[in-house]
Amino acid sequence: MEKVDRLYHLVWMSRPLMQVAELAVEQGLEGSGLTVRMRAVLEVLRENGALPVPEIARHLQIQRQYVQVMVNETLAEGLTEQRPNPRHKRSPLLALTDKGQALIEGAVARERVLLEAIGDGFEEQEIATALDVVRRLTERLMGKTGGET
Repeated sequence: MEKVDRLYHLVWMSRPLMQVAELAVEQGLEGSGLTVRMRAVLEVLRENGALPVPEIARHLQIQRQYVQVMVNETLAEGLTEQRPNPRHKRSPLLALTDKGQALIEGAVARERVLLEAIGDGFEEQEIATALDVVRRLTERLMGKTGGET
């Protein structure tokens, strides 16, 4: 198989991979009260601290307006709270509440258990190489398509 064919298959396999990954995440959230969308916002805040909506959108690489809908869900459930943003008065910072922090930590812990189970048989170097290839391929495709969504 040629390099171009392998790249083609790699790109197109990303869709079923993301679909089954989202299903696994969704199943792991059962009973928690979290949706996949809410979990995405909480994870960005867990990793980066308090951020305004436009920054969350950049991390998720989706439109700000859609992220605002997601953020509104987390606010309504008491998982996040708004704080003043010293850099921008009209764009408050969004921060995890204790409830939000506990829920995202629990979700990530369950996902790590799943990843340990499915990661059996993969060498650490294989995973590092795959991650590097996907990152570089994403960057190159973003450069060819005009950047972020």
